[in-house]
Amino acid sequence: MSTSTATTTADALGAPVPVLSFSPVVLSVPGRPVDLQVRVSAPVTGTSLPVLLLSHGHGPSNNLSSLNGYAPLANFWTAHGFVVVQPTHLTSRTLTDLVAAAPGAPDIWRSRAEDMTHVLDRLEAIGNAVPQLAGRIDPTKVALVGHSLGGFTAALLLGAGITDPDTGKMVHLVEPRIKAGVLLAAPGRGGDVFNGPMAEHWPIIGAVDFSTMTTPALVVAGDKDDPRHFTDMGPDWHAAPYTLAPGPKTLLTLFDAEHGLGGIAGYDAAETTDENPERVDALARLTAAYLRTQLHPGENAWQATCEALTTDPNPVGRIDVK
Repeated sequence: MSTSTATTTADALGAPVPVLSFSPVVLSVPGRPVDLQVRVSAPVTGTSLPVLLLSHGHGPSNNLSSLNGYAPLANFWTAHGFVVVQPTHLTSRTLTDLVAAAPGAPDIWRSRAEDMTHVLDRLEAIGNAVPQLAGRIDPTKVALVGHSLGGFTAALLLGAGITDPDTGKMVHLVEPRIKAGVLLAAPGRGGDVFNGPMAEHWPIIGAVDFSTMTTPALVVAGDKDDPRHFTDMGPDWHAAPYTLAPGPKTLLTLFDAEHGLGGIAGYDAAETTDENPERVDALARLTAAYLRTQLHPGENAWQATCEALTTDPNPVGRIDVK
C-alpha cells in the first residue's frame, strides 16, 4: 500500500491505542477432549467494543496455528478498537497428541465452528475474566475472520452448507450473531476441480456449498496463491466464496500474494513464502476498515479505503463487489 493510501486509511481508522492481551482464558466444554483455550486482546480504552473472532489455519508451524498466532493482524485490529478472541481449535498442532483419537479427527470440521459458538455463548464470562474488560464488550457487534482452514470454518459460520461425510446429509452451522466476516485465502469449491493429491485426504474441504452463505463477507485471495495440492484450477480457486455465494460480497485480490498473504500468521514466520510487511499492513488496514463499516453502519472507513485504493498508482490489489 502506498503512502497516500495508507494515510487515507489511517485517517479513517483513527490513531492506534495501547492494547492488552490475556491468555489463556479457559472454557470447559462438555464432551470436548480438552478445554477450549482462547486469547483475548483488547484496547485499554473504549466502551461498546465490537468483537472479532479469529479462526486460525492449519499451517506447518508448531505454534502459530493456535491462540498464539496471527499477531500481525490481531495486534493491529485490537489497536483500532476491536476485541479479538482467538481460540485454539482441536486441529492445532499444539494438541495433536491429546486429540488424535477424538471423534472426527484429524479434520474435526464441526468442532471448529462449535468453538466459536461456545465463545459467543460465554462472551460475558470471557469479558469478566480479562482484567479491565468487564462491561466494555458489545455482544451485538460480532465479526469473524478465518485464514486458510480458518476460512473454511468461517464460511460455515457465515451460512455455507456442508455435506456430512458420515451421513451424506447437508448440514448448516450458521451463527446468526456474526454480522460480517472476512475469509483469507480460504478453500474453494469441490466437484470435478477438486482433483489435487490432497483432495482424497481432506474430502471435507470439497464438501462445502457456498450458495447459502448469505452473511456479508470480504473474500481475500492472493493472485499467486496456487492451491495445486487441492486443485489444478489455480489461484482463482480461492475466490469461490465470492463467486459462488450470494451478495453482498466483496473480493479483494492481492497482487503477488501467496498463501501467507505476506506473513499474516506470525512475525518473521519461516513458513511464509511471500514475506512482505507492507502487504500485511495493507491487509490489516483494509480488513479493519471493512469490518468497522459493516459493524458501524454510516462510518466511511471502507469507502475511503476503496477510493484510495482505486486511485493509487501502485495498488496492493483490486476490489470487486456484488
